[in-house]
Amino acid sequence: MSRFRHAVAAIAVCLATPFASAQDVKVHAYADLRLTDAANDPSFVNGGPGRLRYGSGDTQARFGAAALVVTAQFTPALFALADMQLQQTDHASPQLTEAFLRYRPVSLSAWRASIKGGLYFIPMSLENEGIGWTSPWTITPSAINSWVGEELRGLGVEGREAWRGESGTLDFGGGLFRHNDVAGNILAMRGWSLSDLVYGVGGRLREPSDDGTREQYAPFQSIGGRTGWYADTGWKSTNGLDVRVLRYDNGADPRAYRLYADGDKLFAWRTRFWSAGASYVTGPVTWIAQGMDGDTEVQPHQRTLLTHFQSAFLLAGWNRGAWRPTLRVERFRTWPSGERGRALTAALNWRPSDWLRLTGEWLHVDATRDDRADAGFSPHERGNQLQLLARVLY
Repeated sequence: MSRFRHAVAAIAVCLATPFASAQDVKVHAYADLRLTDAANDPSFVNGGPGRLRYGSGDTQARFGAAALVVTAQFTPALFALADMQLQQTDHASPQLTEAFLRYRPVSLSAWRASIKGGLYFIPMSLENEGIGWTSPWTITPSAINSWVGEELRGLGVEGREAWRGESGTLDFGGGLFRHNDVAGNILAMRGWSLSDLVYGVGGRLREPSDDGTREQYAPFQSIGGRTGWYADTGWKSTNGLDVRVLRYDNGADPRAYRLYADGDKLFAWRTRFWSAGASYVTGPVTWIAQGMDGDTEVQPHQRTLLTHFQSAFLLAGWNRGAWRPTLRVERFRTWPSGERGRALTAALNWRPSDWLRLTGEWLHVDATRDDRADAGFSPHERGNQLQLLARVLY
């Protein structure tokens, strides 16, 4: 982990010059408070079996999150971004979620290339496109993008090429990265979650346990020193259609591990998946759909443990005016854990001004997972989470 922190520190030094010298520096930020009525099961955030951010039936006002995003256009070709967030998990912790440089030379032809290096999100979400990788449609993203916010990041470099035609833009690219060797661990150990927590450098995830005292771990670290890769392509038409397909393989050594302080082992997980998504605008309604299919593998004690995972969602949201109602349906499963579930999310957003967003969200989850019985809970989880959010934006 110390090597990762040193690498991130090096990125910060590289970003310091562009931010200090750039003629066009923009600062965006948000902070939110929310009133929550939680589901009955203890939340996974505290080591419980519940898959929602809030649990134990609590109804209270609380701080949700805050983010500071700074961008700098150093030259017409050189762009820099840094995103620092304060996340409220079982304690408030500052985390660096993104920090990268992008070089994209100006092109007068139909082709345009770019290269990006640093810490960044894998380019696969059509849902989380707001400040600090938030969703403009709901408070809580889909199960797919909840997992992306938890475990999918890396320190790497990405190359991209785009062709701009009269009917749309075709782009394709890929990247090489490290420090994402643990990705897949939380899906195998806990299963899917539905949460707007976004983890970064400085954040720590907790594996589920019978008593909620399981060690926490940093989700972005190198175990075994291998390099992962992804490749993707997309088409964005002038009539409102946006399609993306991505293949991801973290290249991890499933036999490699590091020791927790108590001597338990945190393994690297070899995780591979396909992701496909599309958005389409039909008048005042935006449709977003995404699906994921993959597996993650670990090999403790010369045994191979393979977990398969799948999830898909469909979202429909009103895209005109100050009011933005949204409805999302989704399904998810992992096996052989016996996890199978579905969720329904309804949200109503109101933007009375550019600096204020008010959102009411109801989220219903109905799922089963066999190992919930180990913690003394029924394998069947059924619950509702209600949130009323006030977010100030800058």
